[in-house]
Amino acid sequence: MLWNIELKTLGLPQITSMNDLHDYLDPLNIFAILQDEALTDGQIGKHIDIYEGELPELSHVDVVIIGVPEYRGNLQIEEGDLTGPDAIREKLYRLHYWHSDIQIADFGNIKQGKDITDTYAALKTVVADLIAAEKKVIILGGSHDLTTAQYEAYRSLERTVEVTCIDAAVDLHSGSSVRSQNFLLDLLTGEPNLVKHYNHIGFQSFFVHPRMMETLNKLHFDCFRVGKVQEMIEDIEPPIRHTDMLSFDICAIKNSDSPASTLSPNGFTGAEACTLLRYAGMSNHLSTVGIYGYHPNADRDGLSAMQISQMIWYFIDGYQKLKSDAVPGDETAFIEYETAFSQIKTTFIQSKKTQRWWMRMPDNRWVACTYRDYLEASANLYPERWLRVQERDC
Repeated sequence: MLWNIELKTLGLPQITSMNDLHDYLDPLNIFAILQDEALTDGQIGKHIDIYEGELPELSHVDVVIIGVPEYRGNLQIEEGDLTGPDAIREKLYRLHYWHSDIQIADFGNIKQGKDITDTYAALKTVVADLIAAEKKVIILGGSHDLTTAQYEAYRSLERTVEVTCIDAAVDLHSGSSVRSQNFLLDLLTGEPNLVKHYNHIGFQSFFVHPRMMETLNKLHFDCFRVGKVQEMIEDIEPPIRHTDMLSFDICAIKNSDSPASTLSPNGFTGAEACTLLRYAGMSNHLSTVGIYGYHPNADRDGLSAMQISQMIWYFIDGYQKLKSDAVPGDETAFIEYETAFSQIKTTFIQSKKTQRWWMRMPDNRWVACTYRDYLEASANLYPERWLRVQERDC
């Protein structure tokens, strides 16, 4: 049902309770999603609080799922696109539930607005309220330009953020009128700008103009080509660990592993995509992750829907690991290593539970790093990660 909602571009309505979000959300028909097939007690769908009549109570919830069947920001819209989030749910609900200490709620789908800006405003409002309630939010898109609304949720709360985008392309095409191809312009250049840092993971060079990469590098943003990530995927965990919001376009996954990923025969494998989402779940900074670009009509045998559902499963698995880990400052939870490079003394610490590493910067901040960074410092070399952080601070 089309609707119109009066929201100022940057304003956020006063919401006094979760029930106020009813105006922005459509409840789910669980029987239609599951095609009347019953679930067993061990499957996720039996353990999720689902919005069917009343919104779930949030007090005990850790993770909230929201669908956004909005594709008008894309180059073309196909019949069946509106079922995208529900097609993912159908696969997700059937996966088995291994994370009993993680409570999940599904808040249904954002209502499609009369104009795409209305949908943006509704998504921003719902996500901002959930961020303020300190919940982790999983957004099931919808076209990739919905990342704009995901970011606007933080901006409406006046929160600075580190943003990570996983995408085979870089959507900075100023000459394009297609929102999903140019939305990064608003995100990275809009005022007031609250993007503290931007990472782009998985770009494929033949889809990106060299000058675009030069510009991002001059801004001290970090960009990682897909081949480099695949060579040493664990090096990508530290930037994701510092991320507040993650946007994942499934075109970053190669077509053979995800039939609905129609951009390229190359890209991440399905297993690598799951690893990246597991890293996201382990981030104590991250509060929202959006998975975009899924078109049901392009999906063969529901394999892309299954791929996305397994990525969500690994995100929850990572979050469970995070809940059992400590943060720097708890001396009993870390092994400490003192070292020096180029006459700079510093400290590295390693978590006893997850084996993750941090290094102390000159201003005493702890920055996520890897064992490789420690080895470079121990060999009297400047770790590249240390240099990049220092460059951004200058």
